[in-house]
Amino acid sequence: MINFEEEIERFRPSLEVEAVSEAIVKSDLTDMSDIMLELMKEIKKEK
Repeated sequence: MINFEEEIERFRPSLEVEAVSEAIVKSDLTDMSDIMLELMKEIKKEK
């Protein structure tokens, strides 16, 4: 049977996962609110 406590103690995150998470945090990702603000600016320019 699996001893979950023992497995959790032995767990070490993959270096690849840590590298990816750092890259995601450091990158400037456009979210939905950024897109909506840009669309609103474009609509105002057209008027």
